[in-house]
Amino acid sequence: MIAILTLLTTVVLSLLVTRIGAMALMLTGLSSEAAKFQARSAFCGVGFTSGETESIMQHPVRRRIVYNLMLFGNIGLATVMASVIASLLQANSETDADTQRYRMGILAGGLVVLWLFSSSRWLERQHNKIIAWALQRFARLEVRDYVSILNLKGGYSVFEIKLAANDWLTDKTLRDLRLTNEGILVLGIKRVDGTFIGAPKAETKTATGDMLVLYGSSERLVELDQRKSGKKGDKAHKEAIQEHEIEKQHQKEVDPIEKA
Repeated sequence: MIAILTLLTTVVLSLLVTRIGAMALMLTGLSSEAAKFQARSAFCGVGFTSGETESIMQHPVRRRIVYNLMLFGNIGLATVMASVIASLLQANSETDADTQRYRMGILAGGLVVLWLFSSSRWLERQHNKIIAWALQRFARLEVRDYVSILNLKGGYSVFEIKLAANDWLTDKTLRDLRLTNEGILVLGIKRVDGTFIGAPKAETKTATGDMLVLYGSSERLVELDQRKSGKKGDKAHKEAIQEHEIEKQHQKEVDPIEKA
């Protein structure tokens, strides 16, 4: 009897965990159906298709959710198997046929109730409201996928450059640097004393030891990190502006709005 109750309790907890996992994935931007499929697949350890795996692995929050679902799934399935085996062994050793039928009736009835519980759309909506409120209230879920938003897979990067005394970027205002003309945005500057300047103004001046947080083409950012002060640095800056102008012209040609 204890084994049967353990089995039913494990099934209830499994349903609850997968529902929480599905809602957590929905809060990261996945559709309802995709989130349910991903949560149940992770919990059961059956895997995903390549495209779905990529959408999970490249999102740190989704990756953590799936990892926890896989962990709970392994524990839950092991408990279910142990309970089933214990129930069968106990049933085989039991000589009272009425007791066996009674226990099997409880097990069957419990599974039917759980099936009705899990298939009820109304109950699912009520539970999802509670789960969503609890996750947003108590869990720290970063729901934005910045990898996709910033197109970091398409040749663009967020890059940190620490300024040395002989760097081309050092001891100049952002207006003088004109990095936007190279297709580079300055997202922030971290000073030596720990002060962080977010979305700095054109009058903001860089200094030795600053950490610049930049967004732009990966190749351009690498070159900028290696650019030294002097005539060679100024020449590289002019060449970068010319290359960016060519790139902008190419973007106009492929942009459907510009073409229209």
